[in-house]
Amino acid sequence: KLQQLQSKGFEESNLITTLGTSSSDLNNCEMTNFRSYGKQNGGGGGSYRGRGSDIGFGGGSNRTGFGGSGRFKNGSGSRFGNSCNNSGNGSPPGNRLRKPNWDMKSLRPFKKDFYVPHLAVANRSKYEVEQYRRSKEITVDGDAPNPIQNFTEASFPDYVMHEIQKQSYDAPTAIQAQGWPIAMNGRDLVGIAQTGSGKTLAYILPAIVHINNQPPITRGDGPIALVLAPTRELAQQIQQVAQDFGSSSYVRNTCIFGGAPKGPQARDLERGVEICIATPGRLIDFLEKGTTNLQRCTYLVLDEADRMLDMGFEPQIRKIIEQIRPDRQTLMWSATWPKEVRKLASDFLRNYVQINIGSLQLSANHNILQIVDVCQEHEKESKLNNLLQEIGNNGEPGAKIIIFVETKKKVESITRTIRRYGWPAVCMHGDKSQQERDFVLREFRNGKSCILIATDVAARGLDVEGIKYVINYDYPNSSEDYIHRIGRTGRSDTTGTSYAFFTPSNFRQAKDLVSVLKEANQVVNPKLSEMANRCSGFGSKGGGRWGGYGGGFK
Repeated sequence: KLQQLQSKGFEESNLITTLGTSSSDLNNCEMTNFRSYGKQNGGGGGSYRGRGSDIGFGGGSNRTGFGGSGRFKNGSGSRFGNSCNNSGNGSPPGNRLRKPNWDMKSLRPFKKDFYVPHLAVANRSKYEVEQYRRSKEITVDGDAPNPIQNFTEASFPDYVMHEIQKQSYDAPTAIQAQGWPIAMNGRDLVGIAQTGSGKTLAYILPAIVHINNQPPITRGDGPIALVLAPTRELAQQIQQVAQDFGSSSYVRNTCIFGGAPKGPQARDLERGVEICIATPGRLIDFLEKGTTNLQRCTYLVLDEADRMLDMGFEPQIRKIIEQIRPDRQTLMWSATWPKEVRKLASDFLRNYVQINIGSLQLSANHNILQIVDVCQEHEKESKLNNLLQEIGNNGEPGAKIIIFVETKKKVESITRTIRRYGWPAVCMHGDKSQQERDFVLREFRNGKSCILIATDVAARGLDVEGIKYVINYDYPNSSEDYIHRIGRTGRSDTTGTSYAFFTPSNFRQAKDLVSVLKEANQVVNPKLSEMANRCSGFGSKGGGRWGGYGGGFK
């Protein structure tokens, strides 16, 4: 483990060999989110996070932190991690960054309003606009331009329209139809929409137009557009979209994230790129070292803001935004709208327009058929085999399938089992190296292996087109995680199917799952309804009484 950390660039004098954490935590997290600041400094509580809710180095509020110079210091934690108290002498993320004293009078003006409404858009009546928004489940809070209804109405430059036509898209998604006019208008924007709604293109295309209307960058300049994302997988997916749509106008990009060599990333930044897609920890690292700066940044995107906060990146986000001029354009995207995200928006966005696609309450995509099989734990393996055979017999032998399981050990076990049955399967979990993860994603994307078995953490930020089925082999701990899981299918107005094996040990989630199913107009398994009703009767005392309950749900 010591060698693993040293290979990532940490100094031996600041490490202890008794790390007290599994190697999966080292690979599963962005390595730069934990940093050694010298022999006298201890790491802050929870500043190196594992999974979204797990504590890595630093520990919780009453646990031991990871001290410098081979000593333990007391750390302090919080829900969002990355905090440290005085007893630990820990340096918080970005501590060496100084907030610039922005003098608005001396800042070079820049243009951010490029929107010229199409005649058809401008001439639509209020009734027509409201009818369209209602049909697309678009809710707008703030003074927003009318939505567009086709790509021609977006009034993009020819070089952008050429790229759109190459992709053969039929029509803009709801978030694009309403988001593009706002973003092109130079306004700050909050977009609340589920994964797979087309939000990446909703901010990348305006970013390209924004960049091409600024003075060219030179060597040593920082990026004009900065996109912050919670995970390396999501960052890489965003980069692919930026590459696909920006290459014809020579908009350069780079993707920087932890767990990968710093050298190539640093060289990209030093040569100069117009778009930087980054995870917060690695970007903080480069900013502190002076590898890049954000003096030229005038277009900021926070993608999956709720996820970044849940993963403990709020201190880094705040430090990064401090380095960007206050009159920038900021676009924030989130699947949910909790008070922490609202606070971030109120602190850093100015006079913003908020778009909601669908309900503000987290709900399942209505394009997904949800099937819940109430069963016993020992029945799962045979049921999974039967289900895969059924999918193959339905004429879909190459359909992409994601199977979610609870632990890394079970991921490996189920992968071996599925392969024995003759199915082409690959797996992903926290112990996989970056090279292995990249290989697995390539195999899955190109269809050479049509089945991916993964843990929640490993699949976070994963965006693969054409997933037809999601199978919850192990039901997650919350309905929110369930909704995020099944949201891997049914994207961009396509349909999909999800299956869940629900056992008596999951009884505490029964009531919430029934609510999710009813909201999405799905058929509720009577056995699940019975379990939910009995769970309500037990209340908080349900505990272990369910040990003998399973017999009724064979």
